[in-house]
Amino acid sequence: MLQLKDGLSLKSQLRVFSSLVFHHTAVSLLLTHSCGGQPQVIGSTQPIVAIVGEDVILPCHLEPAMDAVAMTLEWARPDLDPRYVHVWRYRQELELSKHPSYEGRTSLFIDKLKHGDISLKLSNVKLSDEGKYRCFIPSLDRDSIVQLVVGAVSSPVVVIIKNSSEVVLECESKGWYPEPEVFWLDGEGNILSAGPTETVRGPDGLYTVSSRVTVEKTDTNRFTCRVQQQNINQTRETQIHISGTNDL
Repeated sequence: MLQLKDGLSLKSQLRVFSSLVFHHTAVSLLLTHSCGGQPQVIGSTQPIVAIVGEDVILPCHLEPAMDAVAMTLEWARPDLDPRYVHVWRYRQELELSKHPSYEGRTSLFIDKLKHGDISLKLSNVKLSDEGKYRCFIPSLDRDSIVQLVVGAVSSPVVVIIKNSSEVVLECESKGWYPEPEVFWLDGEGNILSAGPTETVRGPDGLYTVSSRVTVEKTDTNRFTCRVQQQNINQTRETQIHISGTNDL
């Protein structure tokens, strides 16, 4: 609450107060114009996860939003040569400047450029696409880095290996990246003790994992092989039901 000071009328104090508010506002606007008035290029603070063969969007936008249709936009990977993934200039894509491995697989959302959305769509993702992408607008001298993590998954296959006194189940899953973990579960969801997981990495960079477990007859005779990769938040599992005494 405004209080009267000795020797100053209320009207005079209001005049001083208004002058201070005006000065503060003017300084704030000046600082905003000099420091933050220019739009910023905003990407993603979290890695973007994509699965091989799928399409993915690498988010990037101008803040505050402004029309980017007539701007030059560059998406690049600094570790590549040539480094350009997608270049937008003169209101069209410059195909000749991009890295050959991205030919025909990148695009912008043309109808969203006028709203400052300069996100990149990458189609048919490959393992080699994993890396850091730079979203850059030369006229603003502003950029942002988007991290792309690429994974590959497949459903496991479970087979029964019979023995005279016990049953051994074998689980195999091909085509994973990064290297996954394998777990066996009983019908109640409890993790079973199994032998060490065997892992083989193929020439394509993908992992094949296999695991065996010895099981005893239960009330349900249901068992599950679960393969998961936490870095890409992916899980695949296959359940098998051993029916009848002939299987045990």
